[in-house]
Amino acid sequence: MPAMPAMRITVFGPHPDDQELGMGGTIARLAALGHAVTLVDMTNGEPTPMGSPEIRAREGAAAATILGVKRVQLGLTNRELVNDLSARAVVAGAIRALQPHIIFAPHPIDAHPDHVAACAVIEAGRFAAKYTKCELPGEAWHAPHLFHYYAIHLRSVPQPSFIADTTGYAQAKRRAILAYESQFVANVKNAKVPQWIDAAGVYFASRIGTESAEPFYSRECIALDFADLKF
Repeated sequence: MPAMPAMRITVFGPHPDDQELGMGGTIARLAALGHAVTLVDMTNGEPTPMGSPEIRAREGAAAATILGVKRVQLGLTNRELVNDLSARAVVAGAIRALQPHIIFAPHPIDAHPDHVAACAVIEAGRFAAKYTKCELPGEAWHAPHLFHYYAIHLRSVPQPSFIADTTGYAQAKRRAILAYESQFVANVKNAKVPQWIDAAGVYFASRIGTESAEPFYSRECIALDFADLKF
């Protein structure tokens, strides 16, 4: 069977570390498969108790290196994300510049207002990115696929549309998360988060018979080729 052509994949996060928490294993695997993965931080994630913009930037760069991907920041304001025309234009501009085949966004249901707003802005920005005769930079582009990862602040159990096998990449995910020392080491309130993430990876792996896995949600139908099914 011929190898799959390389894809361009954009993973949006409201804050640095959301992408790693929600789908770090999948990011590492996609990069290892030769796909061009870009992490897009919508804000710098600050203020936090132990962080600063400079610290978070260093941590995010370190995490991206561990996962083998690129990282950019859009410069929107933490704690003030709203789904308005200006934010949509920023996201649409990023999509037109990166021209992704797949976009990953936060789950639409969350307790964190930034996560909910980010999801709405990304979905609207994906639509706006295909506009012609507009003032957006670059060429019109429509990403064929938009999937949602779980990095939620709700005390709930994900009910995913599909689960991705991340066997062999759980440790890269853990190292990338721990690269955010200001969030998960220095801040003792969050010290158990990596343990929870590990446990979730084992649980979702048990649903598909692998060693580690991550859940995803889709609002849209997903194509299924029975020739590719594995048992």
